[in-house]
Amino acid sequence: MYTEQEAIQYIKENDVRFIKLFFTDIYGAIKSISIQPSELERAFVQGIPIEAGAMDGLMNFRKSDLFIVPDASTLSVLPWRPQSGRVIRFFCNIRYEDGTPFEGDTRYLLGTLVDKAIESGYEFTIGTKCEFYLFKCDERGVPVLIPHDDAGLCDLAPRDKGENVRREICLTLEQMGVHPESSHHEAGPGQNEVDFTSSYVLNAMDNMQTFKVVVKTIAARNGLFACFLPKPISDKPGNGLHFNISFMKNEENQLANNVMTDEAKSFISGILNRMLEITAFLNPIPNSYVRLGNFGAPKYVSWGCQNWNQLIRIPFSKADGARIEIRSPDSACNPYLSAFLILSAGLEGISKKSVLPAATDFDLYNADPDEIKNLAKLPTSLDESLKYALKGDFIKTVLPKMLVDFLSGREFLTKDFEFGEL
Repeated sequence: MYTEQEAIQYIKENDVRFIKLFFTDIYGAIKSISIQPSELERAFVQGIPIEAGAMDGLMNFRKSDLFIVPDASTLSVLPWRPQSGRVIRFFCNIRYEDGTPFEGDTRYLLGTLVDKAIESGYEFTIGTKCEFYLFKCDERGVPVLIPHDDAGLCDLAPRDKGENVRREICLTLEQMGVHPESSHHEAGPGQNEVDFTSSYVLNAMDNMQTFKVVVKTIAARNGLFACFLPKPISDKPGNGLHFNISFMKNEENQLANNVMTDEAKSFISGILNRMLEITAFLNPIPNSYVRLGNFGAPKYVSWGCQNWNQLIRIPFSKADGARIEIRSPDSACNPYLSAFLILSAGLEGISKKSVLPAATDFDLYNADPDEIKNLAKLPTSLDESLKYALKGDFIKTVLPKMLVDFLSGREFLTKDFEFGEL
């Protein structure tokens, strides 16, 4: 947690020769500009200009200049770069020339929401579970749709050929101050999962972005391609991004010892009530909807404690480890925007004292029709999701108008990723 002056001093004392400034566009893509150490003080004070008008993910903004301003607390060395003449990175916020925040800066939006929640006595931590596939590359280094191995859930080496890659990923992350909790082979061939310990919300989403950069980098160093596409292989399990959220009020976990307080129930209810309106942002590309409703991915707006095919699951946990697990998002999403919308919906539920419906602690995939007749289904396409988002009032209430206008437009509707891009 460096201050600006401490960051400048660190650079002078640790042979730093290059600085990468990371920022995230509205689609969740990580962008970067590199500067020399001599420019860092100016970056903290004035920001570094970016060509916003040439970037779809900055809403093709052309009215004035935009600047990225590094967050000193996010300083981290990139371990895969030379140790002599080091390279470091900062995450940045996006601002106008006069220093006011840019409405399309979802990292800033999330930070502001978290600060307001803390003022009201609420504090959240998030731990993510992220799945990805490792695919082979051809002789030109171009990824091909051939999995790295044919192993299954929690298999061991030598059948699990991703073990060494996962270890290298986890060790690299630890060098950067990001702490994996566990890792294993997932159910699909060449599919892997890394789970993270809980941390404060903004830090957790920064960590998620760091994770994607590290995974892509380490995979490439091993001659592989890491794919976060929600459903890269049509008849195999998809890649999810699960949010494990712990909910505290006045430093007391509202789910501790598997007993939910009334506010915790209202928080969960608020998320369920707004899920149809926010699904377009948690699952933002057409490929996302090939994953939902298959291989254990959620199909209904539901919650429970026992089955993995719930939208929201309450895992058994002792004391302060208690949390809720939101299982519908995928890694095509913008993590800052997704966390912002999930927490906003939950906080709305608290403010309205929303009543939590009964749990559906049974197998939703094979349930009797009478058991599920009153459950809302998650959207089955991006078009359907966007209709829910734009028809309802929630998105228009919690997001800046400029951002809503962009999300309502043609640019957002036509954005997609294919295999090899995500």
